[in-house]
Amino acid sequence: MDMTIRPVEPADYALLGEITAEAYLGDGLLDFGIGDPYLEKLRDVPRRAAEAEVLVAADARGRVLGGVTYAPPGNPWADIAAADEAEFRMLAVSREARGAGAGEALVRACIDRARATPGVTGLVLSTQPAMHGAHRLYQRLGFVRTPERDWDPIDDLRLLAYRLELLPPA
Repeated sequence: MDMTIRPVEPADYALLGEITAEAYLGDGLLDFGIGDPYLEKLRDVPRRAAEAEVLVAADARGRVLGGVTYAPPGNPWADIAAADEAEFRMLAVSREARGAGAGEALVRACIDRARATPGVTGLVLSTQPAMHGAHRLYQRLGFVRTPERDWDPIDDLRLLAYRLELLPPA
């Protein structure tokens, strides 16, 4: 599929918020369903865009297929990143666009941003145990499980950590 990765635009905020919320709801990743307090954070694309870098995958017609939040070192949206690491969060692709490469393209865009940032040695992420498709994608792209960094943001929710070592350019 022909697609472009670009920064989110204000006209995309509502749609990307719904794509992200639906990805988590539809995959059963929210403990409390539509009453889960994390749902509002997933939908709040304007805040994420103001405080971090939000990227979207768009098809040839400009239709948003999914998005991701990229947090450079020191960004408040980073949960587990060390001072020399970048992090990405809230990777989500619309149900209709899954399997077409949008998720991979968004992760690759985060890798490219991290590699382009002086002093960044790694890119990290947290994922839920049930996100098996995402785990396969991360491993295919070179991310390695770092179980010593697994954490619990709330009671009864264990997040698994992955890290990609960013080698200096040759």
